[in-house]
Amino acid sequence: MKINLTWSAEENSNMSGKICAKKAVLDLNETKLAIVINSNKYNQDELIKGAKSVLGTAPIIGYSSNEGIIIPDGYLDTRKNAFATMFAIGDNETKVGTAISTKMENERETGKIVAKMAMEKVGTPYSPAYYMMIVSSGKEEEYAKGIRDVIGNVPCFGGKVVSKDNKIFTEDMIISSGIAVAFFYTNKKIENLFTSKYHETVHSGVITKSRDKNKIEEIDGIKALKRYCEWTGKKVKDVREEKIYEESILKPLAIKTENGNLAVIKQPIYGNNDYSIEMSNDIFVNTAIIQMQISKQELISSPSIVLRDLKRKIKENPKGFLLFINSARKNILNEDEIEELANKLKKEAGDIPFLVTFTASEIGNGETTLSNFGTLMLSEIAICE
Repeated sequence: MKINLTWSAEENSNMSGKICAKKAVLDLNETKLAIVINSNKYNQDELIKGAKSVLGTAPIIGYSSNEGIIIPDGYLDTRKNAFATMFAIGDNETKVGTAISTKMENERETGKIVAKMAMEKVGTPYSPAYYMMIVSSGKEEEYAKGIRDVIGNVPCFGGKVVSKDNKIFTEDMIISSGIAVAFFYTNKKIENLFTSKYHETVHSGVITKSRDKNKIEEIDGIKALKRYCEWTGKKVKDVREEKIYEESILKPLAIKTENGNLAVIKQPIYGNNDYSIEMSNDIFVNTAIIQMQISKQELISSPSIVLRDLKRKIKENPKGFLLFINSARKNILNEDEIEELANKLKKEAGDIPFLVTFTASEIGNGETTLSNFGTLMLSEIAICE
């Protein structure tokens, strides 16, 4: 197992893809997957065409970003410069099957379709050891249900892209809306830590009324927005409409997983005039919900703390780290604070390559049986020897 991380800021889209790929495959015996994250300033078709001219038939999965990335060389901001980066995995004993699709009849049926396509790529009827999922629209929970219908409870990691302007792709196709997956058939360990490092407060209640899967109408029989304000000390006028999104970054809500060990953040994203709250992910009536909190300094330090915890958890030698961090956690920080976050990660990773990508929501298993879907989360992955 060997992982190479490369990047290019070449202005020409095609050339940038070629440069990344040439450096990435330089000493890989066999490239089994290239994870590509690049600026949406590039022509995506040309960039992937350039990469494929070097990679040949090697599987590709990735997306375009307007949020930037963090690599050992620092933070690359897509709002300032175009860039492409490639996280290339080489291993003789690993096989990877990718698949991509726009939403078909519904997300669950589409999940079934991409699962079967990915298995066909490898030529096996068996479930993978792990899989990566990238979603650009629709309910990621429903896509995962469809995949689970086909392969069972296989550990999953990944995220949902931030903007409708972002594209997702594999080696076969580039789309604006849908899902892409990579199925890993391997005897090598892929370890995932899924957490937030937010703290539980004393404020909790039961969702007593909801609708449309993602709207909380009442908590403990009280209008949701009023209850949220009671818990956080905010005024209703300050959390109306989109205001609640930014206000809730440091004080979101969460639900516990089935084993009680993890509180998965579900961020309020819109405060309605009827005092209901639209949430980032699915929620359900009769579910207990908790108010969480975190400081800005903890937002800066927590990714490297989780990386340290991940290193302690694994017994095998890590060859590369892949980190999905919620974009809102970054966007509340200034440039100096982002640089501090990046430096802490670099110190913790040492000489092991790592790639941080910023997402709208995050997916991970962590210590739980099923995949979890949250916002403001950290999903950190170690790919081991």
